Amino acid sequence: MLGGAKRVSVARHLKAAAARRGLTLDILSYELTHDVPIASVGRVVKGLRFNDSGVVDDLRRIIVSEDVDLVLPFVDPAVEVAAALNGSVKAFVPVSDAALCRVMFDKAEADVWFRTHSLPVPDRVDLPFDESSLPVILKPRRGSASKGIAVCRRMSDIAEQPDPRVYMAQKYIEDAEEVTVDCYVGAGGRVLSVVPRIRLETAGGEVTRSVTVKDGALMALARRVLEAGKFRGPVTVQLIRDRKSGHTMVMEINPRLGGGVVTSIGAGSGIADMLIGETLGERMEPVDNWRDNTLVARYLEEVVF
Repeated sequence: MLGGAKRVSVARHLKAAAARRGLTLDILSYELTHDVPIASVGRVVKGLRFNDSGVVDDLRRIIVSEDVDLVLPFVDPAVEVAAALNGSVKAFVPVSDAALCRVMFDKAEADVWFRTHSLPVPDRVDLPFDESSLPVILKPRRGSASKGIAVCRRMSDIAEQPDPRVYMAQKYIEDAEEVTVDCYVGAGGRVLSVVPRIRLETAGGEVTRSVTVKDGALMALARRVLEAGKFRGPVTVQLIRDRKSGHTMVMEINPRLGGGVVTSIGAGSGIADMLIGETLGERMEPVDNWRDNTLVARYLEEVVF
């Protein structure tokens, strides 16, 4: 696990998927410090920052010495690192195309990519913007976990015009519903799992309550996204629906497991089993019989060091 510090529940689901095959799964997590929650279910390997020039070589060394079978990134900076490892180690590294990942981690470039592939997106607002464009939502181009996002309903809401090299602006949808779709793309680009869930509560950019919803339009749009690019492994598609018009659009794509994937796994998405199965070289089949209206409430749990 690359940056799996708080993903204890995901680790438990992976262990359970291995146990169903009569196997024991050992968890290692590559972190900056040993005292992180994942240490309660596995072993922490202290390493470098993911933007360090030596991190790929350091990980290769660990993967070989520890005989690692599966590598999963859990934070945005780790995704490109995992992509760099793919093909150079014998471990299974289910990540999307490296160039595609770089595009997805820049919201402005991703917006262009979506439009190029005829995917519906919120209206783009050119920077600098004026009063006629209001309301506007400003998003850091390389931000994550909702950090730095600001809504401007009046020109007085901003002290100065944002730098287009740092921010992207879109028309703000006042009455909107955000939907996360947990997906898994198997070998050969086969879409194996597509599970939408509505985020009911969030805290610090992390979803704390979400519920699955079998909505054909949401699932179809997510499939269109996955089929448009060279996606592989776990992919989290963020959609937004205008409640007034009913129009659904693509907000962003995170080419990794989302923190709230435990909801779709709990509903029977099969994602944990797909990861273990593909690691073992099994051909996995699509899972469509996951449970609608499955609500998962997440909570804090302490680890004492």
